[in-house]
Amino acid sequence: MFVSAGSSGSRTAAEHTAARKGTLRGLGLSALALLALIGAIGAWRTFRGGPTIRYVTAPATRGVVERAVTATGTLNPILTVIVGSYVSGVIVSLSCDYNTLVKVGQICAKIDPRPYQTAVDQAKANVAVAKAQLEKDKANRDYADINNQRLQLLVKQDSASKDAVDQAKNAFAQAQAQVGLDQAMIQQTEAALGTAQVNLDYTDIVSPVDGIVISRNVTQGQTVASSLQTPTLFLIGTDLALMQVDTNVSESDIGSVKEGDAATFTVDAYGKRVFNGKVVQVRQSPQTVQNVVTYDAVVGVGNHDLALMPGMTAETRIVVDRRGDVLRVPNRALRYTPAGVEREGERKVEPGVWVLRDGRPVPTNVTTGLDDETFTEILGGDLRAGDAVIVGEERGGSSNRGATPATPL
Repeated sequence: MFVSAGSSGSRTAAEHTAARKGTLRGLGLSALALLALIGAIGAWRTFRGGPTIRYVTAPATRGVVERAVTATGTLNPILTVIVGSYVSGVIVSLSCDYNTLVKVGQICAKIDPRPYQTAVDQAKANVAVAKAQLEKDKANRDYADINNQRLQLLVKQDSASKDAVDQAKNAFAQAQAQVGLDQAMIQQTEAALGTAQVNLDYTDIVSPVDGIVISRNVTQGQTVASSLQTPTLFLIGTDLALMQVDTNVSESDIGSVKEGDAATFTVDAYGKRVFNGKVVQVRQSPQTVQNVVTYDAVVGVGNHDLALMPGMTAETRIVVDRRGDVLRVPNRALRYTPAGVEREGERKVEPGVWVLRDGRPVPTNVTTGLDDETFTEILGGDLRAGDAVIVGEERGGSSNRGATPATPL
């Protein structure tokens, strides 16, 4: 019984040992399988769902690059004439109003002429008196001359005293001087008459040019006083078929603006219409407002349909430089650098752009020229028209690296 019991116990221990080893092998295989599954899932996620880069590209094209200066200006007639009053008085009639077309010499208003007509009449009377006095004094001179000649003969015959001859000679000289005085008096009174006539003529307010009345600052019955300052009665603009824009160009931009530069502008009244003109004058006179210095660049423009009106605000664009049919790239392409380039040891040499080739960004050195708000001229380098230059990038979940065309510029 002892031996039998011992043998039975020995077999039971061996069986337990074998079972334990089998269990450990099974756990090891299961762990390896689990690790392999986790790795496969991670790889699948990385391949299928990880973030990728899509490059936004735009083609290098041939076209126009132009640099421009923008400024705000005001539309004005080429010549604006201020019509005032030389004399004072009451406005008795008006012949011109706003938008009236006028000719040279046309009467637009009339000041009460009665006081000035009275002055003219008085001056005419003074002239007549002076002329009459001249005739009288001429008669006296003639008599004095005859008397002097008579006494000259008598004194030779000892029929008259020498003193009488001297008195006759003196009377003739005085009469002759009086005639000269009368002639000067006539000139003086005629000058006064001319002044009175000028004042009378100025009671007619006339247009000095052909044009259109832009502003009327007087009404019938109003009294105008010109003793201290000439009052402005009308503002007349010359031919409105030709106008100008007086633009306020900043001092930082005025150096690039010159006569003959092409210009375009818009006005609020015709938002979609673009008017064309050119710079006809760059004025040297500065204008300082709140420590901001600007200069007047005058842009001439045709206005044959009379759509433009004086005083309109014009948003002006002056083209100061232009290149036609040149290779160009968007300005964004020169500012773009792919993410992680420095970590990969690839550095872009400025200036340069990145070109997408075979799905990968490739740095390309270029020589730049003129630039504007949108494009930059390419003067030299390895870039060709049609190359897809990178202007940006997008990160997404797509499995393949690709390119997205940029929005057309």
